[in-house]
Formats: sequence, C-alpha cells, structure tokens
Amino acid sequence: MSGSNAALDQEAAPIAACTISRDVQAFDLLIEDMETEMGEAWGDLSIDDAIAFFDQPESDTLEFVAIAMDDHDETNLAQIAEVIRRADAKGIKALVVAEEVSPIALHQLLKVGAEEFIPYPLPDGALHDAIERIRSPEPPAPPPAAEVPSSPKASRQNHEGVLIAIHGLAGGSGATTMAVNLAWELATVEKNDAPRVCILDLDLQFGSVSTFLDLPRRDIIYEVLSDTASVDEESFMASLLTFNNRLHVFTAPGDMLPLDLVSSEDIMTVIDFARANFDYVIVDMPSTVVQWTESILTAAHIYFATIELDMRSAQNTLRMIRALKSEELPANKLRYVLNRAPKFTDLNGKSRVKRLAESLDIAIEISLPDGGKQVVQAGDHGVPLAEAATKNPLRKEIQKLAQQLHALGADEEAAAK
Repeated sequence: MSGSNAALDQEAAPIAACTISRDVQAFDLLIEDMETEMGEAWGDLSIDDAIAFFDQPESDTLEFVAIAMDDHDETNLAQIAEVIRRADAKGIKALVVAEEVSPIALHQLLKVGAEEFIPYPLPDGALHDAIERIRSPEPPAPPPAAEVPSSPKASRQNHEGVLIAIHGLAGGSGATTMAVNLAWELATVEKNDAPRVCILDLDLQFGSVSTFLDLPRRDIIYEVLSDTASVDEESFMASLLTFNNRLHVFTAPGDMLPLDLVSSEDIMTVIDFARANFDYVIVDMPSTVVQWTESILTAAHIYFATIELDMRSAQNTLRMIRALKSEELPANKLRYVLNRAPKFTDLNGKSRVKRLAESLDIAIEISLPDGGKQVVQAGDHGVPLAEAATKNPLRKEIQKLAQQLHALGADEEAAAK
C-alpha cells in the first residue's frame, strides 16, 4: 500500500500528502480516496511519529495532511492539536476526517489551525472537494453588491419584506435549526421566481448560523453593527454572504460581543435594510432578552418561540410571558413551537403536551418531530436538512410550514392588489 511508512523514505518519490491516524486501516474509505486523488504521492504516519516527521526535510514537500480520528481519539486531543499546530507552522494544510467526534472537539481543532473537517464515512467527492479548496487561491475581496450576480435586485419602492423572528426559550430547543431550515425552505419554495430570503444571526455571542451553513464569519459584521449611522444599502448588501446562490446570510460577528453593544435603533436599521431588499427576513434571536427584543417583537409579522416538553421550557415560558406583560408588551404575538414533539401514537406524550399548554395558558400552534442524529450531522456538515436528509421528518414539517407561510403571503399580496 502506498500509505506505508516506507513510502516516506527520502529516496522515494516526493510525498505531497500524508494521512495521520491511530490506525489508518480503520479508515479504509479514506485509503481508497487518497489513492484515487494522490496516486503514489502520499504516505501514512502514526500520531506519535507525525510531530517528529515535521522536523525532517522530507516534510517540506507536503501539501496537506489528513488527520483521521474517531471518538476514541478524543482522549488524545491535545496531541492531535499539537500535530495541527506543527503542520500549520510549516504552511501545511490540515484536514480532519472525523467519525462520531463531538462538535466541541472539532471546534477546538479548527481553532488551533485545522483547515476544515470531513465526516467519515466519506461522502462521495468530499475529499476531492476539500483538496480542491486547499489548492485554490484565496478568493478576492467581493465587489460591491450591485456587481455581484447573485445579489438581489435593488430595493423596490415601498417594499417591506416579511419579518419572522425565532426565539429559543430554552437552550437546545432548536431555534437556530428551525431558523436556518425555514430560511432555506422559503428560498427554494418555488423553482421559478423564488422569493428572496435573508437570515440575520443576531445572537452576537453564540450565534451559529454560519456554522450550520459552513460560512465564514467576517469582520465587516462588527463594522456594520458598531457604526450603523454610516451604513447604506450598498454596504449592508456587501456584508452578506450567499449560501448556494439562494440564501443571503448576515452572520454573527467573529468575536464574542456584549449584547448591549448595539441599540434598538442599530438593530432596526439593519432589519430595515434587509426588509427593503428581501421578501422574507428570518431573524435568529439570542435566547437572552435584551433592549432591542421589544423592537423586533413589535415589528415582526410572526414571532416564533421554540420550547420543549420539559420543566425548564415551561418555567422559561412563564418568565417570558410575565416579563412581556409587566412591560405591557404584546405577549400574544408569541407563536409557540414545540420541538421534539411526541409521535402521533404516543398518547401519554400528547396528554403531557395538553397539560403543558393548559398550565401556561398558551396555544402550541406548531409541533416539530425529533429529527434524530441527521439534524446534528447536517449542522456539523454545514448544510440544511433539505440537502442532507430530504426525507427527514423534521425537514418535512419545516418544508410544510414554509409552504403555508408563502401561500399566506401570496394570498395577502393578491388581496392587496
């Protein structure tokens, strides 16, 4: 096999790539793809030998290393991180091929210098695409929005897009999952003349929309939020990234920022620009209530609040209702979404849902099923459920919701004419 340590001998042909793993034989699909992509110009090293090899002159020819790991390797994360640091110091790109590795571990490896990660078993063409991205030069700075073909048309007079906010009332209740997938379903609801959709990640500290869509966080986001008085339509459009040429994304800032960095006026300036240029604006709200929560609640056409069937969701919902009523804010605008709802045949679960709604004096208008591991995998891979798991039950419900919202909007627009 070309991946043996002998292949790294200095008398052999120059090595352009190398796999690094505890046992490469456990990643047979990686071996096949490496042989397809690299031919004989690759080798294999153990994790223990990798650091020492970077000090050898033979490593100077390396273009990239592929670090293969599974959940058993998480106990050795510090050593793997050191391998990535040493590779990065020599200008060698590091790919992480991960099987059932926790998102926290992957985040740490990306933070120390890993270029990207690929799930294992390898999807068709995933290694090829990753190598192509490594070999491609850094993309040039984007031109002004008016020159970008995928940018939406200039704002229309008196055009105000539909504003939909999604607020998680408990950690892990699926607010970002719903926001990202609802935005994508709306952006693709029609094959021809699809609506223009923008998603705004306003969780300034832990926003993860960019992670869910595999997009970078940009410094321009901080510039826009910190000086909205200088923002015009052109600079706002230039701050957006595009996912698959259909969905426009205003990511969270690259650094963790205080939630009081921006005022209600700052946030509404951003939202007004978005509504002027898009048919639907989806806002992924922070779970914390801030001063500009009131502004978005008041302006939103629909304000979804995601909960689960547990005590913390019930208590947080009660706190939220009390807080809104104490400030004389429209608590009745909240539209409750029950995530991981019981199955149709779970009579006991359905009874618990009924008791929850009655005890809080709310109506649970939308029930989303548990999407299982595919939801986590889609998020880790940076694609919507429609791309990763078309038949997933959660995806189907969100698709149905998008169709209903779009049909309602079309009916109202027709009535207005």
